[in-house]
Amino acid sequence: MKQRINIISLGCARNLVDTEVMAGLLQQGPYEMVAEPSEADIVLVNTCGFIDAAKEESIDTILETARLKEEGGLQTLVVAGCLSQRYPEELARELPEVDLFIGTGEVPRIVEILKEHRQAKKQRSYVGIPRYLYDHSTPRLRSAPSHSAFLKVSEGCDHKCAFCIIPRLRGPHRSRPIDSIVQEAIALAGAGVKEINLIAQDLTAYGRDRRDGATLYGLLKEMARIPGAQWIRLLYAYPNFLDEPLLRLIHENDKICKYVDIPFQHISGRILRSMRRGKSGSAVREAVHKLRRAIPDVTLRTSLIVGFPGETEEDFQELMDFVEEAQFERLGVFKYSAEEGTAAAHMEDQIAEQEKERRWQEVMDLQAGISRAKNETLVGTAQQMMIDGLEPESQRIFGRTQAHAPEVDGVVYLEHDLAQGQQKKLRPGNMVQVKITQALDYDLIGAILDA
Repeated sequence: MKQRINIISLGCARNLVDTEVMAGLLQQGPYEMVAEPSEADIVLVNTCGFIDAAKEESIDTILETARLKEEGGLQTLVVAGCLSQRYPEELARELPEVDLFIGTGEVPRIVEILKEHRQAKKQRSYVGIPRYLYDHSTPRLRSAPSHSAFLKVSEGCDHKCAFCIIPRLRGPHRSRPIDSIVQEAIALAGAGVKEINLIAQDLTAYGRDRRDGATLYGLLKEMARIPGAQWIRLLYAYPNFLDEPLLRLIHENDKICKYVDIPFQHISGRILRSMRRGKSGSAVREAVHKLRRAIPDVTLRTSLIVGFPGETEEDFQELMDFVEEAQFERLGVFKYSAEEGTAAAHMEDQIAEQEKERRWQEVMDLQAGISRAKNETLVGTAQQMMIDGLEPESQRIFGRTQAHAPEVDGVVYLEHDLAQGQQKKLRPGNMVQVKITQALDYDLIGAILDA
């Protein structure tokens, strides 16, 4: 009889791919996937350990799930992912209710590890140096919508940013072969996936560790030939290595979304040097101008950090001026979190939490106005939209344009009064033309245009 297993995936899309790989491997073994933790004999929590808020969410989820050992039929609780990789000894000591801790490099051994536990019946940690990299032949049970998928092209990171723990959690940068990525993309498209979102810790570093000439440009050229894939989206690029051939390809190829997610983190040259970002403020500005010149209709998404150690009011005002000047279509703002094991955690002039909150709110308020103004320029225009489905709360059909990445950006809601015959167009993954009728801060409302 197969054991029932439920997986809870926390954190980023890269973590989600690991979750889907473990699910695929488990399904090939003596395990049956179930939808709810309360139905499971085994629950695996794939954690995020990047910043304080993510760690708190992971711990809260682990403790909540552990109650099922007393209240329900839960037999084995497994904690995997970044939190296990980061704190294996501390977690084992503080969470005796957890049976197994599995690091980020042990994903392919999940079935073997569970088998060992059935025999040993004692708490154990499986955490080593992360070197694992999945490929097209690795089983993967996707949990994302059937029409959209994340595809991880590389793993790990070689950058030494002062605020970031990812190289310790994910290991050195390592790229998959182009053939492997293309074969996985072909399989995804064959299964009905219309949107392929390329992800990595640093997408623009793709191929630099290999000896076969692989580059992001070469990968995109191959992927653009795949039948069935309608949108190819680039997520998590880095400010370096945005060469002209790559930008020209993005601009000219209809399948590649005119969307670039590129974290700048700050604009102050002093803060960028302290962050070890390897870019001056003028170089950051030039990167923005270069992108907008090369891809006139590009949607730029970036992330910024406020409250980094030593950030003065002058530095912060320079950042505010940059946000106003750059007019980013999408912007995520993080309050600096002092993470153990990073250089920035030991820097002087740490910023008070109340001050971080103030600065965060000011940037968010400024960006809300920029986003609203940009959305208002779209009112009355026709846009191609990919249907995502029905939102449970509002009972509205919603979808996204090329300018909206899944899960992190706003959406387009369709007006309620749909004409007869339009319903058949609204299956997830279908493309429809909509006229934008109303702008909100981050979302849009539209009406289907008759073909």
